[in-house]
Order: sequence, then structure tokens, then C-alpha cells
Amino acid sequence: MTLAAETFDELREIAARYPQARSGLLPMLHLVQSVEGRVTPEGIQACADVLGLTPAEVSGVATFYTMYKRHPVGTHHVGVCTNTLCAVMGGDEIFACLREKLEVGNDETTADGAITLEHIECNAACDYAPVVMVNWEFFDNQTPESASQLVDDLREGREVVASRGARITSWREAERVLAGFEDGLVDEGPAAGPESLVGLELARERGWAAPVHAHGSADVTEEMPEAVEEADTRRAESETIAEEASDD
Repeated sequence: MTLAAETFDELREIAARYPQARSGLLPMLHLVQSVEGRVTPEGIQACADVLGLTPAEVSGVATFYTMYKRHPVGTHHVGVCTNTLCAVMGGDEIFACLREKLEVGNDETTADGAITLEHIECNAACDYAPVVMVNWEFFDNQTPESASQLVDDLREGREVVASRGARITSWREAERVLAGFEDGLVDEGPAAGPESLVGLELARERGWAAPVHAHGSADVTEEMPEAVEEADTRRAESETIAEEASDD
């Protein structure tokens, strides 16, 4: 399959955004996926041609990152976090439930082409564990039951809205956004929830701030001397206990 001229134009548009064109390779690969449904040999060659690289150099990047797929992805990509905290909170159970329900293994696609299921190492949302992502949008505090209903809704074409983000479109459309092309949904839904903002609210209540110096760094010791002193004391006590234990 040959990529359309329009796609080549958009690949060049992406490359032109960067002082060094090859810096655009990652979003360019996302664009290829948005068009082809995966990173195809044709897509690799196209990126190489635009950037003046060899196909081997492009392929080395495409095979390094797990977000780039070498086989077709379904209409929706469902990623279940099975890293430590999410696993403890039920992520493993969710993944096992969906694997049985969808009758697929890890990184496999359902027979109807609707869902590709994958276990993800970390979705960077531990405060909402266990977390499931659909086309890289967050679904927080999931259970086997809620995740099962989620994939049912996706397969039936019902409207699905992320916990902290926009309504779900498709994996290919999400890939186009990752390539840097707007979908008009950037302002839909909240970007953060209460759990993520606890530290900020606590700092506001207690008047904590980190002043920015002329060189741009922040010195927390000037604003929170008591907290720093307490931390130093605890560290010293821990070191003393460790030394006494080793002597015994």
C-alpha cells in the first residue's frame, strides 16, 4: 500500500516543526499509525525519505517504544495497568477478567476488530489505581465489573467519556492527536481530579511556596525550614539505628 500524497505532506509538516527535522520522528510514526492502523513498512520508508534517514534507523525507533504497533490495532486500544500499585489494587484481576471476556491474550485484538487488549506497565496515575486507559484516555478507580461494562459500551458504539479527559473517539483518531493535529476536544472534561491536587491544596492552606531564584531554581529550605529540619532529624535517627544494628 502506498501512502497518499496528503499523508506525505503532513509528515513534512511535522518535520518542519523542529529545528532538527529528525526530532519529529515520534509524532510522524503516530501519524502513520493514524492512517495505516499500525507502523507499516511503507510508513517506515516514508518517514525515512522525509527525514533523510535509513529505514533501519526509523525501524529501530518504531520497535523500541511499545506505543508503536507492528500489527493491526482494533478500533479501540484498551490498556490495563498491571504495575505494582494497580496490580495490588485489582489491576491483575481486571486484566484477567477482560482477557477471558474478550477471548484474547496480551496485545491481541478481538475477532470483530473492536478491541485490542494490552497490559501496561504504568499509566502514571497511581492516585487513581487501578487504572484502565482507552486510546490513552484515563478511566480511574476501575473494577472488573466497570471495566467489563466499559468494553461492552465500546463494542456497542455507545458514547464513552473518560474520567479525566474527553469523550472517546477511536484509536486512530487518538494517534492523530499524538501526531500533533487538533481534534477539537482538548477542553472537554477535567484534566485533574481531587486526588491529584491534594498536595497543592495542602500547600495553599499552609502557605507553602517555593521561591524561584534568578537562576530559575527553587529553594524549599527558605520557605519550610521546620519541615526540612524535621526531615534531617529523621534521616539522622534512621542512620543511627542502622549503624547500631550493623554493630550488633
